[in-house]
Amino acid sequence: MSAPPTRASPWLDPRRVAALPRVVLVTGTDTDVGKTWTVAALAAALARLGRSVAVHKPVQTGVGPDEPGDAATVLRLVERFGAGAGSVVVGEGQRLTEPMAPRPAAALDRVGLLPLEAHAERVAELALRHDHVLVEGSGGLLVELDEDRRTLADLALLLREQGQPDSGVVVVVRAGLGTLNHTELTLEALAARGLDALGTVLGAWPAEPTPVERGNRAHLAELAVPLLGALPSGGTGQRTSAP
Repeated sequence: MSAPPTRASPWLDPRRVAALPRVVLVTGTDTDVGKTWTVAALAAALARLGRSVAVHKPVQTGVGPDEPGDAATVLRLVERFGAGAGSVVVGEGQRLTEPMAPRPAAALDRVGLLPLEAHAERVAELALRHDHVLVEGSGGLLVELDEDRRTLADLALLLREQGQPDSGVVVVVRAGLGTLNHTELTLEALAARGLDALGTVLGAWPAEPTPVERGNRAHLAELAVPLLGALPSGGTGQRTSAP
């Protein structure tokens, strides 16, 4: 793929990015849809507005102890986007070696998952010291993140219960066939829990979109939940093919 622009802002609606709340949870309609790519683009765009940004990955799977994970990828991309070294702070809650959902990965590693409260506490701490905290989920919205089978949606509810009402969820979606159903299902799950869907992002927009992909983008732009932007294809498979 060609090198990306040095700024992430052309890909995202700057007005909507500027209006994002203090805590933004980023989920996807599936795995490998471009969540890390999206987190980096959002972080860079916010940092370029002069905002202080922290990124928290509750559970990182599929990497060894000394391998770079999604947090490292975010930091590298933010700098590539021209936001400046040190403008974004990144971190993980827990790391697991198997490339699968957190609960089965933890079982294979023979460790227990951190409780959701530990992640909520870390996000709250970061929110006290930064203008924005971006929280990257694992896979989709309802992937289980702790031993009590709680999810990113539950983390969003827990943060609100603990006094962090200024928050919402960004949903990263695919461009191709099937994305409309998966997007609507995710948005419906958020609405059923009373959670604020801040917008959708196309996580891998192709250089030469098909009629199906163009039609999907037009449909997404007509939803009540705004389309925040479309990132160029190449940012999925973050640890291997991201620029």
